[in-house]
Amino acid sequence: MSGATDTVVVVGGGGREHALAWALSRSSRVARVLVVPGNPGTAAEPKCTNIDLSADDTDGIVELARSEAAGLVVVGPEGPLVDGLVDALSRVGIAAFGPSAAAARLEGSKVHCKEFLLQHGIATGHAASFTDADAALAHLDELDSVPVVKASGLAAGKGVIVADTFVEAADAVRSILIDGRFGAAGAEVLLEERLFGVEVSILAFCDGTDFKLMPAAQDHKRLLAGDEGPNTGGMGAFHPSPVADSQLLDQIGRDVISPTLAALAAEGRPYRGVLYAGMMLTADGPKVIEYNCRFGDPETQVVLPLLESDLLDVLEACVEGRLAAESIEWAPQAAVTVVVASAGYPVHGSDPEPIEGLDDAIEQGCKVFHAGTKTIEGVVHASGGRVFAVTAVAPELAAAADAAHGGVAAISFAGAHHRRDIARATAEVPS
Repeated sequence: MSGATDTVVVVGGGGREHALAWALSRSSRVARVLVVPGNPGTAAEPKCTNIDLSADDTDGIVELARSEAAGLVVVGPEGPLVDGLVDALSRVGIAAFGPSAAAARLEGSKVHCKEFLLQHGIATGHAASFTDADAALAHLDELDSVPVVKASGLAAGKGVIVADTFVEAADAVRSILIDGRFGAAGAEVLLEERLFGVEVSILAFCDGTDFKLMPAAQDHKRLLAGDEGPNTGGMGAFHPSPVADSQLLDQIGRDVISPTLAALAAEGRPYRGVLYAGMMLTADGPKVIEYNCRFGDPETQVVLPLLESDLLDVLEACVEGRLAAESIEWAPQAAVTVVVASAGYPVHGSDPEPIEGLDDAIEQGCKVFHAGTKTIEGVVHASGGRVFAVTAVAPELAAAADAAHGGVAAISFAGAHHRRDIARATAEVPS
């Protein structure tokens, strides 16, 4: 690739992909961003065009990239990565940002990830895996503390059940292995030691050999204020994290990211893309909860607004194996994103509801990244799940928190709910 203007394809239709398309559209080298399938938010961005293809349509995406002479395909969701979309694009000579299917197994199978971490001496919790419910329940009876119950496969961020009692853990095992709660993703479960501490998301750009860390984001996965309620895909995040200082980032880079890349390269599956380490800062030091093999959501909506470098330059450096020479500049500011979800999330869906106030939040200086939205008769509707994320950037965390929550307050739809404490306790802003 050169300095020529490019057509870029972004695969996915969620908030993460909206953030990616928005950031890429700001590049002076990008003429068009084709988003597959995109959402109403990406449709409204300059240079961006939604393409009516499924993110799982490998053949269709390959043909689109070839016919439109795309300079780069950026794969957002985990499903297409695990299914080998990057491999399919590479086979026909199309540059793609994201790991191969072999490398993406770190996210595609939680059992495989756990075995990898233990094999290579990377700090993590103990665990045992099962495909038989009776065997899992028998193991549960032998444990001294209640484990986390995880479906091994991809379950859209909902496959982790943090049980508080052995009865809840046993119910979770039965619901996954007997009742098929997560379908094929739950054919195997992991009973994993529950780690306690502060959770931090560490994302790294990787080129197969070298890596560069992004600013650390602190995510909130529980549905309700005070980190209560069921796990979700993420209800908000913020930067800077008060616990993720430069010393901690150096430690995680040295003890987690670096040995992971070295091991994958030695195994013949070099990792190119974003490696996302979900870390728990325990009393015994940082431990890996799990790996994700792509940009996080909602971490992307927090981090990318802070990127001062050209995102296309960074992604190309990863693909071409020259990341070490690439300078990546970040704004020395704070960012907060608050997710607004529809009624019933994360347990069940809801009927579409018209959204009001999107322009009001934008006029307040916030960026609204769409996820679960669709346009019906010219009006943007909430279509279920996590509907959108409101992001604000400011010199200080307290100001960013105040602005993001103010932006959320400007928007409304029937059944909307969000956490009012995202970043506020940390920033000492009353909720």
